[in-house]
Amino acid sequence: MAENTPNSPTGAQLIAKTLQHLEVKVIFGIVGIPIIEVAEACIALGIRFIAFRNEQAASYAASAYGYLTGRPGVLLVVGGPGVVHALSGIHSSQKNFFPLLTICGSHPSSHLSSQGSFQSLQTTTFLSPHTKLTIKPPKITDLPKALFQSYSTAFWGRPGATCVEVPGDFVTNTTSQPFPWPAGTGRVSDAPRTMADPARIQRASELLASGKNILVVIGKGAAYARSEHVLREFIDKTGFPFLPTPMGKGVLPDSHPLNVSAARSYALKNAEVVLVLGARLNWILHFGDQPKWNKNAVFIRVDMAAEELPINTPFGQESLSLNGDITLTISQLLTTIRSKPNPSPYLPNLKEAISQNEQKAAKKHETPIPKGKHLTYHRTFHLIQQTLHSLSPPEDLIYISEGANTMDISRSILTLSAPRQRMDAGTDATMGLGLGYSIAAWEAYCGENLAGGKKKVIALEGDSAFGFSAMEIETMARYHMDVLIFVMNNGGVYHGENYPLVSDPASTTPPSSSSAVISASESWQEDPRRAKASLPPTALSYGTRYDLLAKALGGEGYYVTNEEELVDAVQRGYHGNGPVVVNVAIASGGGGKLEFAWLKSEKESEKSKL
Repeated sequence: MAENTPNSPTGAQLIAKTLQHLEVKVIFGIVGIPIIEVAEACIALGIRFIAFRNEQAASYAASAYGYLTGRPGVLLVVGGPGVVHALSGIHSSQKNFFPLLTICGSHPSSHLSSQGSFQSLQTTTFLSPHTKLTIKPPKITDLPKALFQSYSTAFWGRPGATCVEVPGDFVTNTTSQPFPWPAGTGRVSDAPRTMADPARIQRASELLASGKNILVVIGKGAAYARSEHVLREFIDKTGFPFLPTPMGKGVLPDSHPLNVSAARSYALKNAEVVLVLGARLNWILHFGDQPKWNKNAVFIRVDMAAEELPINTPFGQESLSLNGDITLTISQLLTTIRSKPNPSPYLPNLKEAISQNEQKAAKKHETPIPKGKHLTYHRTFHLIQQTLHSLSPPEDLIYISEGANTMDISRSILTLSAPRQRMDAGTDATMGLGLGYSIAAWEAYCGENLAGGKKKVIALEGDSAFGFSAMEIETMARYHMDVLIFVMNNGGVYHGENYPLVSDPASTTPPSSSSAVISASESWQEDPRRAKASLPPTALSYGTRYDLLAKALGGEGYYVTNEEELVDAVQRGYHGNGPVVVNVAIASGGGGKLEFAWLKSEKESEKSKL
């Protein structure tokens, strides 16, 4: 190998220089042979590298960063097992349509894939079903072109995952050919946007102005498209009620008077014309089918991908869907709908349903829980939000949520006022992405390359979901990321066993027998059900000290069992200088039957068609 000079850069330097020209600010990943030099070359050019403990979490972080910033997140991993571990985030990017560029190592170009090289994998074959594009450049001088194409492809059109496989010898070999772009050039322009067919816009506008029961569904695609301003104008002008999907929350403030989230079931059942913006009619929206939806509902879907529009469109229904950029398409509808339509006939009933449902919900989260009784999800999230709002403007709080109960219940309680303020398990209901997403959010809103104001990242974790990536607390501590993490500790997947409340699971001295709060030695540690053969598959260890894990990994930790301790921990944790874990002992929820709303509705749908 020749000695490298500015006129004969190594492949690693070519990669770093290309990423610099693409204005990449941060890379997520784990280094190893042969890509260590790539990370070092990037750092030398001022690109921040976040080194994770597991490629899975790194891949989730890069994926989420792409969604939050609108430009592809970049992931750097070794070949073979590194790619396999990273597949989780690559697949998640493709399913959620988040822009992601993966750069991975590979065996030397002189080796056959069948020779059994170090960490060898036929990456192109392996990843092609899960990406928009996977490239293995044939020579070192093709690296800039491959990176440019892959980066562009990741966020032009429908966003998704791409990959560049780099042979190991390319990393350290040199080239005498000049870098292909002069200084100050090479940045990929924003993705081209298209308007919808004017004839379809006219037909859709006529239907929306017909006086029927209208419902606007706002998906995470609307958040990604940065359509909040034009969408606010559209809703205010038309007076149409709207329903956000889980990650569509915040595109318009939850406090908007036309938000009908609190009457979701009534809205779906009675809507006659549904304008769907950046959301798919998948399991989250009950496939657009009865019994959840009105069987005669007409769907007008807006999506940048034409191939998505026929999927789950009711059989035999004329397609009124609009293929185009959400922001531009809404602007077209605004121009075509010249006067404010008559109010939807069901709007008064929607408001009545909202009032009734909000009163019922308030009883769950506003009723205090005395000491000695388990905290509940509802009360815990209410106190967390109430305390956080006393410490920060609501729009400066970024929520990451995962875990079935944690995610679902917190979504209904935590109010959002800004777009892209909340991320969760997404289309694939993926567990294990919470801490990776939190690191991505911290980088997007608080990182060294940030131009605007800093925000506070809040992670709401089920104890089972937290276990997938708990070691990334050390990553946060290493980079001084002040993420506030709440672990909802019910001792199980979905629910735990019905054990009494533990004041301090590490204690070996039990309190008096009259106390409702007992020690671990009287409950979990001595319970015969701990025997492996008799434990239910949903059981986790009771009272696990996740707070102590945080302390051991360089963060702060608090164990709370009552409201006073919780509020105090929120206040202390908010001002932490690094990661803080608040370990919340809550009611296990044991004894109930596990039910899944999407599966239940599917069975009901089949019955309704008989």
